[in-house]
Amino acid sequence: MNTDHIHWLGHATFRIEDDTLQLYIDPWKLPEHAPKADIILITHAHFDHFSPEDIAKIQKPNTLFVAPRDVGSQLKGNVVIVEPGKEYTAGRIKVRTIPAYNPNKKFHPKTNQWVGYLITLTNGQTIYHAGDTDAIPEMKQLKVDVALMPCGGTYTMTAEEMAEAANNFMPKVLIPMHWGDIVGVQKDAETVKKIFKGTTVIKNVER
Repeated sequence: MNTDHIHWLGHATFRIEDDTLQLYIDPWKLPEHAPKADIILITHAHFDHFSPEDIAKIQKPNTLFVAPRDVGSQLKGNVVIVEPGKEYTAGRIKVRTIPAYNPNKKFHPKTNQWVGYLITLTNGQTIYHAGDTDAIPEMKQLKVDVALMPCGGTYTMTAEEMAEAANNFMPKVLIPMHWGDIVGVQKDAETVKKIFKGTTVIKNVER
């Protein structure tokens, strides 16, 4: 499956092209001259996922934001406030929110109602961005084409935990993220590739 339209910009930041539409998820440390955003999805309020400075680089007057309440309340413009386990329309795309949390850590409490996103592009392709999360029961029922999942450990799943979580729902393509900055190294992504039983694509950071 072609993933050339999915650009990893480092950490948990992605730019996804859907025809002429530019969609960003958790923009942080954006490269200079990054294309302007039609839609920006934010998973949660931590600085490496919600960066007003980076948002300002790509925001247009009509940019649509999708974000949990604690983030959405800080944004100005066209904002869709979301909570876990619901479906939303964001311009031409459909978004389903998947819970994102640590069951046994303090970093991402379930009570914060932070999210991952299951995005359906206009061509029908489904992309799951897990946000900052551990392996959780809600993942087991997913059916997705591409999964973008954290593997850096400490704040999220380790590489081993992430690969086993992905084995439970078998996306057609798995892309490791949340490594190479703050936590996680190349070896983590390579470990994912060894354990995951499907296709793993290790992206290079685009700067």
